[in-house]
Amino acid sequence: MHPEPDPAAAPRPDGHSPHGGRQRQGSDATSRVTLYVRGRVQGVGFRWWVRAQALELGLAGHARNTDDGRVEVVAEGTRTALENLIVRLEEYPSTTRRPGTVERVSSPMWSVPRGTRGFLER
Repeated sequence: MHPEPDPAAAPRPDGHSPHGGRQRQGSDATSRVTLYVRGRVQGVGFRWWVRAQALELGLAGHARNTDDGRVEVVAEGTRTALENLIVRLEEYPSTTRRPGTVERVSSPMWSVPRGTRGFLER
C-alpha cells in the first residue's frame, strides 16, 4: 500500500516549495521571463523581430524601448520556448536575421506567469 501524498508538501502556485526554494521547472511548465537587451536595438526593427520570434515560439508578452536605449522583453510560455527565445536573442551571428546589433542580454529574471495573451510591440 502506498502512503497518501502530503498536501503540505505540494508546490505552491508560485513555483516555490513549501519547504523553501523553487521547484525544478519542467520543459512544459509555464513561466514568465524579463530580459533587457543592450546594443543597437532601437529604430532598427528589433522589437518587430522579437514579436515575430515570440509568436513563432507560442509566447505572449511585449517588447518595448526603454529611455536608456535598451529593449525590455517580457515573455510568457513554456520554459523550453522561453529558453529558445533567449538563445535567439543572444546568438552571434544570428541565424534568424535579427536586425541591429546585440551587445548584451541581461540575466533572465524568472517569475510567475500572469496569463498574458498576444505579443505587443510597445
